Amino acid sequence: MCALLLEVGGVGWCAANPQPGAAGPQESFYLPENPDYTIMDSARDSVRFTVERTLVEYKGHLSGKSSFVDKDGNVMGWHDFGNLEGPGWAANTVGGAYELYCFGQYGQDTALQAKALSLLDHVLEGGFIDYETGFITGYRETTTDKFCLNYQHKNNWFCPGSMAKIAYQLLIFSDLADSPRREKMRSTALKTAAWIHRNIRPTANGWYPRRCHPDGAHYPQNAYGDGDILFEKSGDGLFAIQLNTALTQRGLADYRDTVRERVKVFMARGGLFGSINHDTYDEHENVAYSVAFRTLRQAARLLNDDQVRRFAYEKCLAGLDQFKMIDDRHGVPTKGLLFMEKSWDTAYLWENAEAALAYFEAYQDTGKDQFQRDGLTILRAIARHHQRNTGFLTEGVDWNNHVGKQHHFDGAEYGDIKYTEPFLNNLHIVEPTLLAIRLQIVSGIDQP
Repeated sequence: MCALLLEVGGVGWCAANPQPGAAGPQESFYLPENPDYTIMDSARDSVRFTVERTLVEYKGHLSGKSSFVDKDGNVMGWHDFGNLEGPGWAANTVGGAYELYCFGQYGQDTALQAKALSLLDHVLEGGFIDYETGFITGYRETTTDKFCLNYQHKNNWFCPGSMAKIAYQLLIFSDLADSPRREKMRSTALKTAAWIHRNIRPTANGWYPRRCHPDGAHYPQNAYGDGDILFEKSGDGLFAIQLNTALTQRGLADYRDTVRERVKVFMARGGLFGSINHDTYDEHENVAYSVAFRTLRQAARLLNDDQVRRFAYEKCLAGLDQFKMIDDRHGVPTKGLLFMEKSWDTAYLWENAEAALAYFEAYQDTGKDQFQRDGLTILRAIARHHQRNTGFLTEGVDWNNHVGKQHHFDGAEYGDIKYTEPFLNNLHIVEPTLLAIRLQIVSGIDQP
């Protein structure tokens, strides 16, 4: 490990160029553990809510009943996500199944593992995957049983980066699953990567297009048909690098040249951190920084490239500092959370969980206590928003009334949103929590 990496966590680009809302001293961000409700209690409640309130049987397997539910698991059919399910971005069935399987594996809960595999089989056998080409369709409309490519229930565009993410989720799940599923998942990941490599042309700046037509041709519009300001700038393209890197690391393919070329494009432009979420449009989204760090960290290992490694720490991980909230705002518990982006400043919790993963992976590499503290702080801050009776975890902490008080509990002007995405949001804290356990840092360091 390059010695420089032991000192870059809180400095570099972001500290030198602070943004509105940036954290001050790192200790101001820190939250101590709540012994009455630990991050493991929080993760356990997320699993309980998902299993008890959001799973249904569909054609012999388990499925998510909806991509958007309330605290009781009721389908929010008025929302674009409400009557959709599947492996796509908003629904995230493979990612959710992976989180459930890992939690069941940790707790030696074979019944939970079986539920997770049933969700996985729903994707593998339910018509989402074209096994000849590797193309993955993201969604099934639950009210009509029709398949669709995007969260608007249409087939006019899809996000190739998000399709790569599904393939990556299948790949990492294949490391744990039994042999018949493993072969099918790895074959799909290989074919999906090949489809993207063969059909998706780079944009003018050399990056991945945010959206494409079903045949891979560029779709330079946003979700609503207007010009997309992030067409060449979305962090969603990072998932293609992540997939290619992971396939190469496992000896299943050799994408070193492609990874090297696209990482070079990313770095030459100072990082492309535009919204990964399909329905937001900001050039700096916190989760794009987290995904960039996690992806470039692995790419640096693959390529044995210290320059890529330094960029991952100094630009991507340090870039998260601009989103940190060091106080409770408008009477809402926000200290220890990251807001999403300046144009949409709600703190969405799946993104915070991804940041916790990034910090724990940085700690794993460097042993730097600050990374450990930041990851634990984020998970502890998330736990403050769990409802302990149902296990419900809000999708977002709307401390600045961005979405409107009609969508907050009790109509509060500022507060928790009363809906969640069961697999995308509610479960994502499981992965960083289990990583913290594996790294033996769950209790953390009690002093900042």
